[in-house]
Amino acid sequence: MCPRPLPVTSLRVRQPAHQVSSEYIAKYNKATEIMRNLPPSDPRNFMQQANIHALYCDGPDGDKDGLGKYIQFVVHNSWLFFPFHRWYVYFYEKILGNLIGDPNFALPFWNWDHPDGMQIPDMYTDKLSALYDLNRSTVHQPPTTVDLDYHNGKAPKPRKDQVDDNYGVMYNNMVSGAKLPLLFFGSPYREGSKTSPGSIEKHPHNCVHNWTRGHGHLLLCRSRSHLFRMWNIWKTLDGPKRKDITDTDFLDTSFVFYDEKARLVRVKIRDCLDTKVLGYVYEEVDLLWLKERGTPHTTVGVPGNIPNVRNVERTNFPINLEGSAVTIVVPRLGKKARSKEEREEEEEVLVVEDISFDGILPVKFDVYVNEEYAPGPANSEFAGCFANVPHKHKHGGDHHHIHKVSLNLGITDLLDEIGADNDDFLRVTFVPKNSYPVTIGGIKLELLS
Repeated sequence: MCPRPLPVTSLRVRQPAHQVSSEYIAKYNKATEIMRNLPPSDPRNFMQQANIHALYCDGPDGDKDGLGKYIQFVVHNSWLFFPFHRWYVYFYEKILGNLIGDPNFALPFWNWDHPDGMQIPDMYTDKLSALYDLNRSTVHQPPTTVDLDYHNGKAPKPRKDQVDDNYGVMYNNMVSGAKLPLLFFGSPYREGSKTSPGSIEKHPHNCVHNWTRGHGHLLLCRSRSHLFRMWNIWKTLDGPKRKDITDTDFLDTSFVFYDEKARLVRVKIRDCLDTKVLGYVYEEVDLLWLKERGTPHTTVGVPGNIPNVRNVERTNFPINLEGSAVTIVVPRLGKKARSKEEREEEEEVLVVEDISFDGILPVKFDVYVNEEYAPGPANSEFAGCFANVPHKHKHGGDHHHIHKVSLNLGITDLLDEIGADNDDFLRVTFVPKNSYPVTIGGIKLELLS
């Protein structure tokens, strides 16, 4: 197996999908058509590539260890999410370029964080094109504005309001709620440890998956190399802690792929930290969400977006969110009203423990601090959300699989924005966005450095 990519001689440029030329679209279509028509035995075949993705993202189907237990190695809800997908898209891109004899071919990225790109790119809507996917939702075709905070059954908002919400999602998950590596990337993936998704994976990644109908949109998924552009951008934002993880357990984790020559290749995370080393860069696009800090909700307008809220004590956990919102009073930790330097050194984190749900269901709930009207992600009180992309497992014919993960939400900036930094207690409200059963095992505040 080749240990790493060959030395780079020139850089490929990934462009926003809504700006590419007709000549580029024709080339991309041709490469995809060839990939679709490769023999099923060729690991570069379109569906074989999909199977590789499913193996790492959905878990193996029916594999057992010597004790009869099902073996699971899933990159979601942990720090493996970003590097696995960066490598996956890298090899997928190299295969397409090889099939059309163009080593400089680069995949486009769906620029859904910019208003001009906030709809499914037109190239994926042509039913006569190899880029078209029959499994993709037809409900949200252009010119429908993408909803980065989507949940099943959610009614569309006016364009301006949706763009504002999308900005709020991006600011929350790239800036205010992602100031530390483990908040942005997700929790360590180690035996016996609890997993927690990173900020971008849970929101907007999972919400956009559900907006376009789960994992059925393979090509659109791959055009979302945009997600891994977020990794590049995150490291350039203000803040002393916005750096790659240096833990050797992270850096030495490896994945196996087939390269453009159909050779089996093992690669390590440490070799994909810099996209220039991998031979590509992203075209620069204005980051209009970067200065879009949320505004505190004043309850002016129409309150009551949630039908009822029940108050529970921390001693009542575990609690079931099915059917109604829940508010819990949580005591603050240690010193409050910290200095700027202290806030940069330690992030106050709201930890939602042991979220239990059926993995085949599109569960989603939002989290607010000192706000029970659920105004949306454009408001400062919105701490984040938990959203699941349905994954089906076929273990012994049982399609149900109960997952248990935690959720870590950075709230230092949030508390400053809503004037609660000196409060002794916080009122945390969980707002379920559908009627699917979900249980929360506990809640606490931590200072994370």
